[in-house]
Amino acid sequence: MAPPAQRRRRGRALPRQARLHQDRRRRAQGRLLRRARLLIGTVLAAVLAAALWWRRNPSACPYSQRFWVEAPHPLITRERLRDVLAPRSGEAILELGPGTGYYSLELAGWVAPDGRIELFDIQQEMLDHVMRRAAERGLANLSPTRGDAASLPYPDSSVDAVVLTTVLGEIADRRSAMAEIARVLRPGGRLVVGELFGDPHFTTPAEVERLGAEAGLVLESRSGPWIGSFSRLVKPG
Repeated sequence: MAPPAQRRRRGRALPRQARLHQDRRRRAQGRLLRRARLLIGTVLAAVLAAALWWRRNPSACPYSQRFWVEAPHPLITRERLRDVLAPRSGEAILELGPGTGYYSLELAGWVAPDGRIELFDIQQEMLDHVMRRAAERGLANLSPTRGDAASLPYPDSSVDAVVLTTVLGEIADRRSAMAEIARVLRPGGRLVVGELFGDPHFTTPAEVERLGAEAGLVLESRSGPWIGSFSRLVKPG
């Protein structure tokens, strides 16, 4: 058994060793925390920079990144679109920027058997993708056309409704596109614009209403909260 003096020295040494261990652990945790903060800050800065670039450079989602448009659309669901659009069998509906067909195939079913869906997109790959999906479902009432929304290749007053979901902000010349939409709509026809906050090209409901008013379209209703809503505008007549 160790003498009393030795036991006292050993007892004092143990707390010192414990404190040193705690100090080392705190320093290590501090380094990890600083690295985590740096990583999070870097990621956030990159996301903000990317979002700013997208806002300043409107463009369609590339086909190679189509998983973004294939994901579920909270708040602007297919069911809510149907409620707002109120499609009827036999109608002609133009969908601008259909992406991979998240809404397109449902639209085709809603206007069947005598109605038709005109698909218009700037990317041929997206149109081909939708048409493949339509063929797999046996849908034959969709027609694809590639082009620029600022110059639509459709006659005046030729469609009953136009649908755009998370697309308006991707169009470089939105005023011209909205004027073209108003031109091809029949009197009494409706435009439904879906927007979801978080989309790089998010367009506020107020901006949708303003652009529509400039083209002679009147806001009739809005469904959903500000962060995810459908605006329904109509062409007087």
